[in-house]
Amino acid sequence: MKAKKAMIRVLKTPEDEIVIDSTGKKNGRGAYICPSLECLRKAIRSKGLERSLKVSIPKELIEALEKEMVKLESDRKEGI
Repeated sequence: MKAKKAMIRVLKTPEDEIVIDSTGKKNGRGAYICPSLECLRKAIRSKGLERSLKVSIPKELIEALEKEMVKLESDRKEGI
């Protein structure tokens, strides 16, 4: 268990889009994961993300989420 502020929120919007909500303030059903690509992959592999968001996640969307997480990781390392 970690503090919410130390986590990244993956969100299913009212329009049924799956996005990473780095602000934690967007509307929709959310699931929290640690801010690393490995945590995202583990959540996808175990289907935990799909259970939490109550939606099937297509492969293309998984790839887009992974790219976005890589960008967030690099931004955090650079202090942005």
